[in-house]
Amino acid sequence: MLTRIDHIGIACFDLDATVEFYRATYGFEVEHTEVNEEQGVREAMIRISGTDDGGASYLQLLEPTREDSAVGKWLAKNGEGVHHIAFGTGDVDTDAEAVRDKGVRVLYQEPRIGTMGSRITFLHPKDCHGVLTELVTSAPHTPDAGDKA
Repeated sequence: MLTRIDHIGIACFDLDATVEFYRATYGFEVEHTEVNEEQGVREAMIRISGTDDGGASYLQLLEPTREDSAVGKWLAKNGEGVHHIAFGTGDVDTDAEAVRDKGVRVLYQEPRIGTMGSRITFLHPKDCHGVLTELVTSAPHTPDAGDKA
């Protein structure tokens, strides 16, 4: 069962400048940064709020590390802006299968490792009214000194 909006992914050309905008404009702080080589992005997770299920809601800022990455191609075509929405779930495998059974194309046969050790999969935007949709099961996480940017 989907429990919350886990994050909204925002594609950007310059991660540092975009982080500074959210910091200066709204007072938001980065909780975690990482480079995901497989997906070709450098990212920052900005925590917006916590939830009753122990998860949180974030803005995920994504800067491509290479032009041929999915985010790099998307930026070249669309420019900066909302790239995807992610829903939190306690069991990405079960929920992905349930959505697949309803005729929605799930882009990964098996969930992959995402930000902060989460397990993720994506749903085809053509089956979700034009919205690239991600399903996320958060990893149990205790922030450490390396998580804050």
